Amino acid sequence: MASQIERVTAELRRRILGGVLQPGERVLEVQCSAELGVSRTPLRLALGELEKEGLLERLPRRGFRVRQVTLDEVAMAIDVRGTLEGMAVRLLAEQGALPQTLAELRDCIQQGREIVKAGAGTRDALDTASWATVNARFHRLLIQAAGNPVLISTLEHVAKTPLAGPGVLGTSGQLSIELPFLQRAQFDHEDIVQAIEAREGARAEALMREHARRSRDNKRILVNAMKGTQWAADAVPQPMLA
Repeated sequence: MASQIERVTAELRRRILGGVLQPGERVLEVQCSAELGVSRTPLRLALGELEKEGLLERLPRRGFRVRQVTLDEVAMAIDVRGTLEGMAVRLLAEQGALPQTLAELRDCIQQGREIVKAGAGTRDALDTASWATVNARFHRLLIQAAGNPVLISTLEHVAKTPLAGPGVLGTSGQLSIELPFLQRAQFDHEDIVQAIEAREGARAEALMREHARRSRDNKRILVNAMKGTQWAADAVPQPMLA
């Protein structure tokens, strides 16, 4: 059931971001169920996931419709998120991270390495769902460890913007585009943790803000790829396989 829900969620996300489902359009459960070859139960669970991501909104009586969102709105939200997360990692580095926090961050890094390595070893599959889960956990650990409730609350508000949260990857299904993004993000995570361990607050903050900037630009490229528009090859980070 879980893999089926992930498949349906990914396909509906692709249709929304690719413009197949237009802003304001109602998602017809019977039609989608038939087109995707699934029962109503996994479809409704997938719709619920997309509601959490901010791509759908629940109608007053019943059902869902596509939310209006622009890439500029997403970009602005991610810029704000990067600034706030940069503040969080600076605070964490300056105050010193607890051993348990560092152990959990290293565990995220190891899981990320395994996902990226597996993706690099195949030509047609990348486990973006697992990466999104690990990525969300990594960012959540950093924010919580900073120990600033106001910062946590503000970030939760910013993450309500569609595609702005660290657990949402607008995947295109194109390995040649997505794999370099994940490889670069993995190296970013490792550099950020190294800076925290060395108690280099300013460096950790700069790395996190740059990490968010890349996420912003990458999501723009992914969405444009799903819409079938042209994107410049030199705008895509090159694979880092070391």
